[in-house]
Amino acid sequence: MKTTLEELLAFKAVVDSGSITAAAEQLGQTTSGISRALSRLEGKLATALLRRTTRRLELTEEGQSFLAHARAILASVEEAEEQMALRRQTPSGRLRVNAAPSFMQHVIVPLVGEFRQRYPAITLELDTNDRFIDLLEHRTDVAIRIGALRDSTLHARPLGTSRLRVLASPDYLEAHGTPSSVADLARHTLLGFSQLESLNDWPLFDAQGGELHVTPDISASSGSTLRSLALAGQGLVCLADFMTRDDQRKGTLIPILEQETHDIRQVINAVYYRNTQLSLRIMLFLDFLAARLEGVLEPLS
Repeated sequence: MKTTLEELLAFKAVVDSGSITAAAEQLGQTTSGISRALSRLEGKLATALLRRTTRRLELTEEGQSFLAHARAILASVEEAEEQMALRRQTPSGRLRVNAAPSFMQHVIVPLVGEFRQRYPAITLELDTNDRFIDLLEHRTDVAIRIGALRDSTLHARPLGTSRLRVLASPDYLEAHGTPSSVADLARHTLLGFSQLESLNDWPLFDAQGGELHVTPDISASSGSTLRSLALAGQGLVCLADFMTRDDQRKGTLIPILEQETHDIRQVINAVYYRNTQLSLRIMLFLDFLAARLEGVLEPLS
């Protein structure tokens, strides 16, 4: 027979209060009821947890070890009950969300209507920034971070990954030809980022076998701007699937050099400060976002 929470609670109360009588008063039960719960627990575990003397109770070595597990189990149940109680409340208040403009435009904005319909009392404040911001300084509740996390003070909830691809519009390829090798890129107009040089690492290998780093002919600070330039036929671009999936489906942006492209993915996390009390509105937003992104982002490997 499995151990019950009632037996764990009785055991913990006896240890903490120092006696069966005190534990019974603490839990609002009879001393005989507490004593029977302890006996059942020891019988199920086939070991003595407490040494009973005429003056006090002492933990055995096995009891000391089991107590740590009992405390962890009871704390976990209490936390789960608190979370369920929170969910029964009416979520309200201002929720400040920060993300890169491209992620905000292509991923979060399409979900706002459904989120607001479900939680109309939550006021959303959406902020975009291509650079990582200080969450406290900008009074941000949740930020979406793309790529490696370097701030150890942040708690991260992984949302998924998005694959990088090299793309071009049909108009550009018709006018300039389709590259058949990495070396052919030297004869094409390359679109890239003006900030964060690491964003100009493409999922291709250079002549030395290393990851290809490009020097853009046209650069911009925003992925959304680079997407617009590529759609306008201004050059080749490397962007993540989360912002180009619809373009690829419509054929307005076409993947190129697919045989040479390596499966390199950007990791996407929702982050907030570790010392932030997770309010109901933050918890609901994170749960909602994670559920809706299952079909948009790819799972972590």
